[in-house]
Amino acid sequence: MARLTHIDTAGKASMVDVSTKAATDRIAIAKGVVRLAPETLQLITENKLAKGDVLSAARIAGIMAAKKTSALIPLCHPLGLSSVSVEFTFYYDTSSIEIEATAKVHGATGVEMEALTAVSVAALTLYDMCKAVDRAIRITDIRLVHKSGGKSGVWTGS
Repeated sequence: MARLTHIDTAGKASMVDVSTKAATDRIAIAKGVVRLAPETLQLITENKLAKGDVLSAARIAGIMAAKKTSALIPLCHPLGLSSVSVEFTFYYDTSSIEIEATAKVHGATGVEMEALTAVSVAALTLYDMCKAVDRAIRITDIRLVHKSGGKSGVWTGS
């Protein structure tokens, strides 16, 4: 089993030293699902919620969160992100919205946490903007689905 990278030889939490790692193009893609009432999904797609354009707010919140990941997650390196995108796909048959975030950087460490943070905060923003009409919203299945770059190369999940 691989050793935990944020634990030093004495068992204490530590920030990984990436100073000797080569800078490469790195990409991470994360996804998550927001399940809501069919009526709420309709309000979102028709832009009829009292708080305004839910999707634009969630997209901006996700991008901003990705940029602040190192301030939120202990021991994450601050990164000069090259790009962050947040996209939404609607599934009317399951009354859900899939959120997909892609983060890119040219650097010595990966952007998985930034992509995951973008999805998480975009989902929370959707919840916040819709909670007045739907308290039963569920945020589920937040996960990494792709990463590339660095020594470990490409990894793809589901």
